Amino acid sequence: MFHLTQLTDYGLLFLRIIVGATYINSGYRDLKDPDARSKSIEMSKGFIISLAVAEIAGGAGVILGVLQQLATIGLVLIMLGAIQKKIFVWKTGFWGNDGFGWSYELTLISMLLIILFTDGGKFVLVR
Repeated sequence: MFHLTQLTDYGLLFLRIIVGATYINSGYRDLKDPDARSKSIEMSKGFIISLAVAEIAGGAGVILGVLQQLATIGLVLIMLGAIQKKIFVWKTGFWGNDGFGWSYELTLISMLLIILFTDGGKFVLVR
């Protein structure tokens, strides 16, 4: 009898690709125009560049399965920082105004925790 649990590792690979691509794209967009991003989130240009590099490296680690647990922990910390800023500095609610709440960050944290707790499944390069 066929059980869907036999596809778990493929599901985890798909999840890793989507999550990693999301972070790589975010980091790439920040590197393209760090001045604009710096102004939009009220952080220094140097911080934005560091954040972008961390997102790209973390995203690549998650996709490739290279130290993916370390990468997911780093990305969770980035998301917690974003949530902290949205809640305590910008006073944004869960859904926010115009879709800029912290529901997006919490969804990504949930996805990252699945990758963290499963060690990314069996299709990884380095544990």
